[in-house]
Amino acid sequence: MSKLSFVQNKIVALDDANQQVALWRLKSEKIVFTNGCFDILHQGHVTYLAETANHGDRLIVGLNTDASVKRQGKGDDRPVNDEAARAMVIASLGFVDMVVFFDEDTPIMQIETLKPDVLAKGADYNPDETNANSKEYIVGSDSVRSNGGEVVAIPLVEGFSTTKIINKLKG
Repeated sequence: MSKLSFVQNKIVALDDANQQVALWRLKSEKIVFTNGCFDILHQGHVTYLAETANHGDRLIVGLNTDASVKRQGKGDDRPVNDEAARAMVIASLGFVDMVVFFDEDTPIMQIETLKPDVLAKGADYNPDETNANSKEYIVGSDSVRSNGGEVVAIPLVEGFSTTKIINKLKG
């Protein structure tokens, strides 16, 4: 298999992801899930994803589709890179085992289907927040905990953000 095919094969539909997770579970591998749009990949993203991967054996990244990013209100010019391009870049990271898209506002369907052992978000979210209306609430945390999993916050690298990069490019 070519290196490009290897990367492309990491980008899967939810049904295929669920089948792969079942195989990983047969090997008692610990499944970690995180999500985001990862528009312009930067050091903060890579550090975050690498630290997230340290919490288990397999890392699944839920990736917002372009429509989902648009609904987040990040600006008319977002995403900068389309979903196919963003997925290829994320899938090319050695510590990412799978990329699965979500078109909804949140990845709750992916989380409830895949039942990860660990759900991770950046430290701007609070694993202990139980109010689903709070900006610090981690979507899917109740589901993961009810399945015996854990929810973790990963420290963010200060000074790195896609918005800062875009503003710098605009001058």
